[in-house]
Amino acid sequence: MTQSYQREDYHGIWVIAEQDGDRVNHVSLELLTKARELKEQGKLTEPVTAVLLGTNLAKFPAKLAEAGAEAVIVVDHSALRYFQNETYALVLKELVGARKPAIVLMGATAAGSDLAPTLGAKLWTGVAAHCVDMKLNDEGNLVAVVPAFGGKVLGDILCPELRPQMATVRPGILGKALCFPHENYQIEHYDPSSALTKDKGLVRALGISYEPVQGVPLEEADVVVAGGFGAATEENWQLVETLASLLGGAVGCTRPPLDEGWARDYQMIGTSGKSVRPKVYIGVGISGATHHVCGMKDAGLVISINKDEKAPIFEVSDIRVIADAATILPLVIESLQKNDEDEVCKLA
Repeated sequence: MTQSYQREDYHGIWVIAEQDGDRVNHVSLELLTKARELKEQGKLTEPVTAVLLGTNLAKFPAKLAEAGAEAVIVVDHSALRYFQNETYALVLKELVGARKPAIVLMGATAAGSDLAPTLGAKLWTGVAAHCVDMKLNDEGNLVAVVPAFGGKVLGDILCPELRPQMATVRPGILGKALCFPHENYQIEHYDPSSALTKDKGLVRALGISYEPVQGVPLEEADVVVAGGFGAATEENWQLVETLASLLGGAVGCTRPPLDEGWARDYQMIGTSGKSVRPKVYIGVGISGATHHVCGMKDAGLVISINKDEKAPIFEVSDIRVIADAATILPLVIESLQKNDEDEVCKLA
C-alpha cells in the first residue's frame, strides 16, 4: 500500500518536544535551534513550530520559544500524562495530517526512538534515525546525516518523494541550544479528543518509576571522566567515580562497564549512547573504538590514560598518559585531595 502526496501542500519544520519532569529535554531545545538554522538556510517563511504533548504544560512554551520556536502547539490532555507510544502516535498522526509540516524532528531518546518509527509507519513516510547532522539541499529536501559501520562512514539519507520528512537526532550531537528573542511567539492549544477515540488501549502506562541521575548530567558537564574496558573492575570503577567527583564532573562509560553493572545506560557515550562536548574529557582504560570516539570527538581538551601505547584513543587525544589506571588514578586522586585540604587550611 502506498500513499499519494502533493509536496507543495507540506510546509514548515516541526520539533516534537519532550519534557522531563519539570524541564524540557535538552535535545528538544537543540533541535529547535537547528530548525531555525534550517529555516534560514532554506529561506523558509513558515514559523518553526514545537509540539508538546502531556499534562500541565503551561510553563514550557516560553522555554521552547527561547530556544527557537516561533509557534508552540500544546496538546494537554489527561490521557497523555504518561508517554504511551500508540496513543501519542495516534494524536500526532491526526495533527500532522491536518497541518502538513514538511519536516518533523524528534530527539533520539528512549521515547523518541520508540515514537518516530511508529508515527512514520502511520503516515506512510520514511524516518532517518539517530542522525548526527541535518541540512537542506538545493531542492529543499532534508538531508539527514547518519553514521554507519561503527561511525567510520557518514551517509546521507533523503526522503525526496514522501512527506513529511522525519528524522531523530542524538542528544548532544548538535551542540548547545542558542537563545532567541521570544516575546512574539504563537501558542495554540489543540484538542486531541477525536484521535483518542481511536485508541484501543492495548497497552496502558500505570505510572513511572523514576531514578534521578546522580551528580552532574553527562551532557551538561564541563568535565567528563569516562571509563572503558581497562577500568571495568569494581575497584577501578570506584576510582573513576572518585576522580569525577573531585573534579566536579560527570561519569561516562563505554560498553564493558555497563555490561559489568558498574555504570548505568544513561552514562554510555558513543553511537549507542550520548554525545558529549565537555571542556575536559578524561578517558580511563578506553581503547578508542570508533563507535565511542564519535560520541566525544568534539570535546575541548582530551586526556587519555591507557597502558597500551598503541591504543587508537591516543590518535584523538591532546594529552596521552601511558600507564595502568589502577596505578596512576590513586596518585592523581591523592594529589587532588591534598590540594583541597591545603585550600581548606588557607581559608581557616
